[in-house]
Amino acid sequence: MNRKNIINQATSYTTKLLRNRFGKGPEAVSIYVCEQCIVLHLKNFLSPVEEFLLSQEKEQAFRYTRELIMKSMLPELRQFLTQQLELNVVDLYYDWGMYNASGVIVGLLDNALYSESEDYQGKEQLHKDIIKATTELQKPPTWIDSWWINSKTLFILRKGTTILLEKELISLGYEHMLRMTKGKIEKALLEQETNLEPLFHKKIADLYVDWSFENDHSMIMYTFEE
Repeated sequence: MNRKNIINQATSYTTKLLRNRFGKGPEAVSIYVCEQCIVLHLKNFLSPVEEFLLSQEKEQAFRYTRELIMKSMLPELRQFLTQQLELNVVDLYYDWGMYNASGVIVGLLDNALYSESEDYQGKEQLHKDIIKATTELQKPPTWIDSWWINSKTLFILRKGTTILLEKELISLGYEHMLRMTKGKIEKALLEQETNLEPLFHKKIADLYVDWSFENDHSMIMYTFEE
């Protein structure tokens, strides 16, 4: 299937699926496809109930609600991507921009796991900074790669960062709390330990992080302003 058809079908299906599950779909869905992944960037995606929770500083309730809905929705989305669009999806990630009503869903394709992407200016320094920030919270990655999805979207993939304590928390049923807490800390560490704007001469618009604890993979995604 060609890229244009993939984008059109994924846009239509995802918008309808989100509207059915959340009661309100995003204002816009931008979809980007490359050899390593498919990215669904959701814009202005916040229901009235969620907006109220955030206005009352109920971030935990907001995230818990979305976590439950996403967990029920992702198997359907994965089936659509693999069967209808014929994409070899090995991981699905998602994260939210809390106060700008944005979000991302990323389908990692099997191509991303078996070969490193092309070099680009600033890649080596970026990896050094990411490894430094990662090591303050978890194990240093056993493998790291990154690539530009387009001129304003940078994706970083890591393997082998999960520590024994995290595995035990997950086995005890605390994956949601771990994901929420770890996400908040890691974003703060990335802001402290990386300096991407002068490195790439671009202004950061959003930062997203997520983990596939089952496979011990994790993603970081930056979006930049034009």
